[in-house]
Amino acid sequence: MSPRTKEAERSELHKTIWRIANDMRGSVDGWDFKAYVLGMLFYRFISENLTAYLNEAERKAGDPDFDYRYLSTADAEFGREETVKEKGFYILPQDLFANVCERARNDDNLNETLSRVFHNIEASAVGTDSEDDIKGLFADVDVNSPKLGPTVAKRNEKLVKLLDAIGALHFGNGGFTHNTIDAFGDAYEYLMGMYAANAGKSGGEYYTPQEVSELLARIAVVGKTEVNKVYDPACGSGSLLLKFNKVLPGGVRKGFFGQEINLTTYNLCRINMFLHDINYEKFDIAHGDTLTDPFHWDDEPFEAIVSNPPYSIKWDGDANPLLINDERFAPAGVLAPKSKADLAFTMHMLSWLDTSGTAAIVEFPGVLYRGGAEQKIRRYLIDNNYVDSVIQLPPDLFFGTTIATCIMVLKKSKADNKVLFIDASAEFTRQGNKNKLTGQHQQRILDVFTAREDVPYFAALVDHDVIAVNNYNIAVSSYVEAEDTREAVEIQSLSAEIAQAVTTQAALRAEIDAILADLEVDDAAV
Repeated sequence: MSPRTKEAERSELHKTIWRIANDMRGSVDGWDFKAYVLGMLFYRFISENLTAYLNEAERKAGDPDFDYRYLSTADAEFGREETVKEKGFYILPQDLFANVCERARNDDNLNETLSRVFHNIEASAVGTDSEDDIKGLFADVDVNSPKLGPTVAKRNEKLVKLLDAIGALHFGNGGFTHNTIDAFGDAYEYLMGMYAANAGKSGGEYYTPQEVSELLARIAVVGKTEVNKVYDPACGSGSLLLKFNKVLPGGVRKGFFGQEINLTTYNLCRINMFLHDINYEKFDIAHGDTLTDPFHWDDEPFEAIVSNPPYSIKWDGDANPLLINDERFAPAGVLAPKSKADLAFTMHMLSWLDTSGTAAIVEFPGVLYRGGAEQKIRRYLIDNNYVDSVIQLPPDLFFGTTIATCIMVLKKSKADNKVLFIDASAEFTRQGNKNKLTGQHQQRILDVFTAREDVPYFAALVDHDVIAVNNYNIAVSSYVEAEDTREAVEIQSLSAEIAQAVTTQAALRAEIDAILADLEVDDAAV
């Protein structure tokens, strides 16, 4: 299939998915309704994923006609224990998406059927290594919610439409192939992006635009072909973590780690892992407050950390006497302000970064220059040579805000005692109502980041002493000179005026010549 054909199919799939979401929404708020669309998409995916896995195993074992979808419940039970060890969950044939969907129109108790199926899927992992990865994945798909309709019949009517619509989505030819898996993951990311764009701030809090996620991941693995693990302490829907599958295919040896405080988003992140075919053994996503109740503290340090933590949120800070002695925050000698937790996340990530690793963090611009405790933390970071680079991003990239954020890059083993400042504020194209970092823009940033050299009006490599004298202000505008285009604009304007004057003069001459010619004709006639 040609790239153009594939892109056209992808575009058509996206249009269909968004039409489903809008047609089905009804009285359910758009951002809330994502749980139903994404939940059913996930249900279909794991059903087909499991079926393909079991079919392949049995057909290789000598039964070319085996189809798990039509196996009896009694026969299916024989493979439960081994399958749960491999896949992390189990679904009986009668509970597979395709079979439930086929019976849906004639099932007067469809809501109860789905409730039972979802419960059974989660229950299949209880007592196994995958229990924490499966538990609660369908918690937000409330098939008995009055938002779906005032009566059971109305709710079931909407559920039938939803099952039919998700079941009719075309994810490619040839059965459950790798391309199909990619399509499921792509569909999920598309839905998350569209919901975030249409939900304003409430949606944008949970989603980092794909091109920003990709840039962060690419920065974190510059010069590497593999890393031990990747980590995001405020992982949202997991899009940043999963970008490593694209920028470093097969290069994450021990998996994907993250923590998320919002329960709904925590569930979405785990669903996202499955939809990108990350097996339960390869991810560990925790639910809780990273700053006060961190998970993964006993793991080996991470070679790649990426994050877009919430901007300037409140946290316990010095109101919690234990935090100043926490090994993550104690080295700076001061805690981030209670009203601005940004640098608390930064210190947390630095603490868990491997000596050979890289952390790429989206930061609120104020953390680069504000005084008080934040200035003291910056001093600690600069004096200990942990800040590798600061990259100014364009404004209006993120959903729910138009502010121009920046990326702070941390390393523990730098080759010099300098900080690279990159002004990428003009690296964007306008698409719809948002700015966008294209692949070309990303590459320019990465090329300069890798070269680590001065580039007029774009990048400056600055000594530690210069930053110290500047009160540890690390705002990019303090070090990268803005190009003065006023003279060029004035010359262009003057040139345009001269050109216009010449054109006007030529037109007047033509008119005068025409008048003179008419006079000569009249004189000749006389």
